Amino acid sequence: MVSEHPQQGRCRGVSGDPARLVPARLVPARIVIVGGGPAGLYAAELLAAALPGRAVVTLYDAMPSPGRKFLLAGRGGLNLTHSEPLERFVTRYAPQQDWLTPMVQACPPQALRDWAAGLGIETFVGTSGRVFPTDFKAAPLMRAWLRRLRALGVQMMVRHRWTGFAPAPAPAPAPNGLTGVTFQAPDGPVTVQADAVLLALGGGSWARLGSDGAWMPLLEQAGVAVRPLRPANCGFLRVWTPDFAARFAGTPLKAIAVRTCGDDGTLTPWRKGEAVVSADGLEGSVIYAVSRLLRQQLEQAGAARLHLDLLPDRPAGAVTAAVCRPRGSRSWSTHLKKELGLDGVKLALLRDCTGPDLWADPRRVAAALKDLAVDLSGPRPIDEAISTAGGVCRDALTDDLQLKALPGVFCAGEMLDWEAPTGGYLLTGCYATARRAADGIERFLYPLSQCSA
Repeated sequence: MVSEHPQQGRCRGVSGDPARLVPARLVPARIVIVGGGPAGLYAAELLAAALPGRAVVTLYDAMPSPGRKFLLAGRGGLNLTHSEPLERFVTRYAPQQDWLTPMVQACPPQALRDWAAGLGIETFVGTSGRVFPTDFKAAPLMRAWLRRLRALGVQMMVRHRWTGFAPAPAPAPAPNGLTGVTFQAPDGPVTVQADAVLLALGGGSWARLGSDGAWMPLLEQAGVAVRPLRPANCGFLRVWTPDFAARFAGTPLKAIAVRTCGDDGTLTPWRKGEAVVSADGLEGSVIYAVSRLLRQQLEQAGAARLHLDLLPDRPAGAVTAAVCRPRGSRSWSTHLKKELGLDGVKLALLRDCTGPDLWADPRRVAAALKDLAVDLSGPRPIDEAISTAGGVCRDALTDDLQLKALPGVFCAGEMLDWEAPTGGYLLTGCYATARRAADGIERFLYPLSQCSA
């Protein structure tokens, strides 16, 4: 370890505790951050701001510029976080809610809005409760963020792909306390020495933007327990009839509600939203909201069932009464359009997911309109998913998100084994884990036991 001696005085650390005492170093600590997504960038900012003159923070990224996935995700309107009460907010991280809750409490949604405001980016709460920049754009925030990082002295090395450690790390720290980190750079292999390392390499979706999961075997080889990466916030596959697929692929399903089998084996409450029919299944925000549960069914039973309410704003009794009115010589299509305003994709979906015997009983038709079973055969490919589940196991990490097998190496962001639905929860989780890891790095470099009063 680089030699250090205690220095009297107080310094506000990443944790925000003004009573934290930090020792001075004869040589600034070298902090290497691998990954230029939100988690890596935020940790770099926190550490550079907390340890001025005490650390040199260098961020490495495989892409030509940082924040590629962040920028693409923000093209449709950057959903920074969500405004719902914190006690409800943290439930979105089930089944790892107990793990993520204290991290999110230390980095809550309002703190992210304040952080964005400090960059000159004002935010607002949309009708759905989601929080967006007032201009809906990610690029201005990223530009302001990079300016702040440069002003703080953060060094950035792009086109550097992480390839592991050198020499191979052992359960005990190396004699000099340093970790060798290796990269494939434009001019060939590069090895850098670090006093502390943060891996923030993302999950396994959107490989063309850098999140390709290539870090998984590297950590496994180093003795770190990981769970396989699986698609999350993704669409699902369904075999439609050729006519339905040809006519309605790409058509939105507006004003619907969905539910499926929950963790306890019972059906979840109905969730309203919108979906989109694809040529071979369903996707869209309301599908993503239940994607974890659907994926679990597929993993456990090889099949999953989604329930659709095609008329969520109409009570079941009213739908039954309308469907059971005499239709005379009218066809079912004409009757349902006249009585319920049902036509187009919803009517076609009802026909595609039911048998011909359904139409002999109006009450069964009404029941299907309010609870239509759609069987799904699998998730869409992982590279099409918005995010991934799996990654570094919770048990492989200390409370500070330091790898137990690799002292001095920390992890943050989507590469950890947690998941959340879209709606601002993913980004908030990445920021929250980055704050926890950054605080852990500060404690690792400047342990309290070495500080004087």
